[in-house]
Order: sequence, then structure tokens, then C-alpha cells
Amino acid sequence: MSVKPHVLTERGVLRYEQVTYPMEERGLQFGDGVYEVVRLYSGAYVWLQEHLDRLYRSAAAIRLSVPFAPEELSERLEQLRRMNDVREDAILYLQVTRGSFPRSHTFPAENRPNLYAYIQPMARKTDEMAYGVRATLTKDVRWEYCYIKSLNLLPNVLAKQEAAERGAFEAILHRDGVVTEGSSSNIFLVKDETVYTHPATERILNGIVRTKVKQFCGELGIPFIEKAFSVHDLAGADELFLTSTTSAITPIVQVEDITIGDGRPGAVTKSLQAAYQKATQPAASNA
Repeated sequence: MSVKPHVLTERGVLRYEQVTYPMEERGLQFGDGVYEVVRLYSGAYVWLQEHLDRLYRSAAAIRLSVPFAPEELSERLEQLRRMNDVREDAILYLQVTRGSFPRSHTFPAENRPNLYAYIQPMARKTDEMAYGVRATLTKDVRWEYCYIKSLNLLPNVLAKQEAAERGAFEAILHRDGVVTEGSSSNIFLVKDETVYTHPATERILNGIVRTKVKQFCGELGIPFIEKAFSVHDLAGADELFLTSTTSAITPIVQVEDITIGDGRPGAVTKSLQAAYQKATQPAASNA
């Protein structure tokens, strides 16, 4: 089994095979819920608090209550990590929905949310981070509230699948020619040693690694400008990279038929990767 045997639920920690929910579960029927994915390196959480802060923001945005207070949830997730004796690189998947009730578009009168969290081993994408990846371009057809990390991911799934079928790692999304983000990542363009990325508006998910890249740029003296760029700007980019919890900081060396820079990861991207590695190293040593 790829998932660790113990799972945290709103009822406490259960064995994986004990976790069941009725068919009338609002996450299944409406996508009525929110989620987070947290990285673990060598068995230790990376930026857990930042992920939990965003979980509660997303929940508040859709008027959803999380079964546990933030401090208690953090403690329960640490307990889950210890019970599963996690020592390797992995991810935590955490989901909260509005619960299980007879199907109705309106909110149920009773406040009884569902929650589950599990840990799954996942190795680092070392080859992709070292050599770079290809990406496709796809029209961004998602709803207006992309800043909420909700379960409504069908447009993302379709974009990612199209990219995979075309031999690419990621799909870069754009609205009217303006690049927003990737199907499961944030996108950054480097020009003249300056980093550009779409502002953290309602049109994108403000990724945790995205916020860290902004911090790293400040520490390294790299100009960081939150300004949208267009699909046409890609051809003139010196570097391009994506960030996400599962992919860290990964260079993009080709978009469609456009070669980015000289077709290899650039110096700015590499310096940010080194900063990421340094920042996440204490988590590994404290596992």
C-alpha cells in the first residue's frame, strides 16, 4: 500500500481500511471542500504552519468550519507522522468537506464537517529539478476564485492530462494571453536577472513555495516584481521556472516549440533552488 496505514479523521486516527464515508458526501457530490498538500523531507514537515494558515483561510472563504482548532490540528498531524513512523520523503494530503448529508445545494442545517489526512511516500523530482521540464500552453477556464484551494479541480486535471499526453510536465494557463499560473504550480519568468510572476490576486493560488521564492529573492538581492506577463513574453525570457509543494523549484526549458534561454536551467533559478535546499535542510535534520 502506497499510503501509510494510519489516517487522521474528524473522529480521530483510524486505520486506512477503516476510513469510509457515505455516497452522500458533499466533497464527492459538489466538490464542497478545501484541501492542502504538505511536503515532508526525511520524515519532517516543511512549512506546516503556512499550509495550515492557508487551509483555514480557504475554509473561511467558503464558510466551512474545520473540525479542529489550528493548534490542535497541528498537534494531531504531528501525532499522525509519529504513528506512521515516517522517515522518508513524503507528502501529507489533508481534506475538509462540509460533511455527509442528503443531497441539497444549500448548506446543511447541522455543522458536521468531514476531515481526513494521510501520508504517502513521494521522492523528490531530482531529474526534473536538475535538467528542467517541458510545458504546454492552455486556456485558463477556471472560476474566478482560484485563491481558494478548493476541491474543484476538473479544469486543472484536464489541462494536466493534455500536457501529459503531449509529453510535457506542466500546462501553463493563460487568460486572454496573460499567464496566470500552471495547472498545479505557480509560474515565474526571469528577464535581465529580474523575477516576474502574476500578482497574488483572486485569479491564482498563492503557493507556499511562491511566497518563499519572494523571500529568497529579497535575501539574495534578486529583484522580484509581481506583474503579469503574457504568452508572447515567453519567447524573450532568459529563464522560466515553476514552483509547487511537490516540485519545489523546477526549471522550464521549453514551452510548446519555444526554447527558453539556451534550453538549460539558468543561474537565477539555480540560486533560488540552492536557497530552497538550504531553507528546507533543517526540517530533514530534525526528523
